[in-house]
Amino acid sequence: MKKHIKTIVSCLIVWGCISLSACEKYLDKDEQTNISEKEAFKNFVNFQGFTEELYNCIVNFTNNYWTNSWNWGEDEITSTAGNYHYIHKIDDGNFWGWQSQFDGWGSGWMDKSNFSTVNGRFNKDLWNAAWYGIRKANIGLANMDLMTDATTEEKNIIRGQLLFFRAWFHHRLMEYFGGLPYIDYVLPSAGEIRLPRLKYHECADKAAADFRAAADLLPINWDNTEPGRRTLGKNQLRINKIMALAYLGKNYLWAGSPLMNYESTGSKTYNVEYCKKAAAAFGELLKLVEGGSTQYSLVSFADYYKNFYTTGEGWALPGSTEAIFRGPFNSANDSNWGTSKQYTPVIVSEGDLKFVPTSNYVSYYGMKNGLPIPDITKPDAASGYDPTYPWKNRDPRFYNDIVFDGVKFVQGAIPNVDEQPNRYANLYTGGSYRNVSTGSRTGYVLRKFIPITANKYDNAYSWGYSLHIYVPYMRLADVYLMYAEAALMGYNSPQGKDPNFSKTAVESVNIIRNRAGVDPVNTKFLGSVDNFLSELRRERAVELAFEGHRFNDLRRWLLLTEHPYTIKTSLEFDRSGTFNTTDPTENRVANLREVVIVQRNYTNKHYWLPLKNVDVNMYAEFSQNPGW
Repeated sequence: MKKHIKTIVSCLIVWGCISLSACEKYLDKDEQTNISEKEAFKNFVNFQGFTEELYNCIVNFTNNYWTNSWNWGEDEITSTAGNYHYIHKIDDGNFWGWQSQFDGWGSGWMDKSNFSTVNGRFNKDLWNAAWYGIRKANIGLANMDLMTDATTEEKNIIRGQLLFFRAWFHHRLMEYFGGLPYIDYVLPSAGEIRLPRLKYHECADKAAADFRAAADLLPINWDNTEPGRRTLGKNQLRINKIMALAYLGKNYLWAGSPLMNYESTGSKTYNVEYCKKAAAAFGELLKLVEGGSTQYSLVSFADYYKNFYTTGEGWALPGSTEAIFRGPFNSANDSNWGTSKQYTPVIVSEGDLKFVPTSNYVSYYGMKNGLPIPDITKPDAASGYDPTYPWKNRDPRFYNDIVFDGVKFVQGAIPNVDEQPNRYANLYTGGSYRNVSTGSRTGYVLRKFIPITANKYDNAYSWGYSLHIYVPYMRLADVYLMYAEAALMGYNSPQGKDPNFSKTAVESVNIIRNRAGVDPVNTKFLGSVDNFLSELRRERAVELAFEGHRFNDLRRWLLLTEHPYTIKTSLEFDRSGTFNTTDPTENRVANLREVVIVQRNYTNKHYWLPLKNVDVNMYAEFSQNPGW
């Protein structure tokens, strides 16, 4: 941490234009562009140029490498063609692997030895970007009094962005490492640092103060401001009031969750007061959204894919009206180099390493009637699930996200007659899609982030289709579900709600289910907090599947070490009867069973990632996480 926190950032360059995708290191500028501090911070254009670099500290975790890993819960497993991604270290219990000195490129977006804010997907990582961004935000806040040639609106927008980023970078680090020093001033470049680690709640309170101040200063939509009109139509990624409220709520909900509450108070329960504060922040946001005062709304289920990718739209940024927080991207074509190919078995695609959904996780996708499946291998009269027809009448998101056996995968021509059988997903035991090295180890394939035509025959990942994949950090559906959790635990009832927002916890969940065409939460889950919490967590698993949330959710719920969240399974079965090429849900299967392929042996130390030894050895007050 020492070299990152104490690095002197030269931030005194004017950028002629405000562009999130054109940030460069100031020290790379021509000497003639250097000007005094007084001029650099004097007006909005100059100060915003300084602030822009913070956006380039938001890591694009989706496309940070050729293929990339960001799902570290029990949700995903890779083919055996490679073992260098951090997901393998996580499965082995070796959490040190996030650090570049232990794993090289395999740790991906968490830590890299060549950090830079210059455009490029190979030089961005959370650890370095966060400390760099915190210092830069503090430098900007320390120089606000030099912004003399500016309106009140312009000053508020600059201060709001800086406060947001200071809180956001702290929050991101806290998620993985727990309470840290909260650095809210410019540390000197020389001299001894002895800032102690704070408890998680202490950090969260400081982050909340920054998020709250940012929300009060920032506009809902930059296009409706005088400064924003200078970049009209190009402001969708700029930090606004809705983003600040969303992370204010998330910061409070995380602080109120069992893991963080235990770290701070010794109690393994939800913290009611933090949950109420979270519900209030989310409620304030959702009231604005539902009142039509914002640019955000849930996309229709027909356009659900636009949350994650666009195709044939001139490389348009994914997210549509639902994505609340995203960062800039280096090149829209980055996703076609590897991400677009990392899901499809090599027999119908390119590249050896594949990321596939685990069977145990896919089982969270219940039935269209809204009921869960207690055991994927056994019939359930209540839900209507039949293991001889396991793909029938499932939650519509199952069909949107998951390729199962018999799905027509290749849509166009297959020139080689010998390859014709691969037109349909052969995911039964022994099928052509089931190669453990280059295909599916589990009996499923993920399609949530790619069109089904992303294969070597239909070629949807070629340049001409302009396929752009980008998974957002946060979208509106996530906010509804976080509000539901906060309202439930803060007000001790599925009917709990923030006093200033109209919807209850269960109503908020049902909004998300209704969008997908799933029946509401069944009344049998509404009789107690625990029953509804279980269904709410399942809903979160399904709606936010494979978007990078599950690992942190299991950790904050203190479930990471508990069975069945410690296993990864495959679904084994045989085809039975006549193969239906028109409707694969009508295909009968036999001998359906689950097989454990990974057992993760965790202890309590695995709830937090280990800090770097070089940092914890600086001084006694900056201690290592327990057990490491």
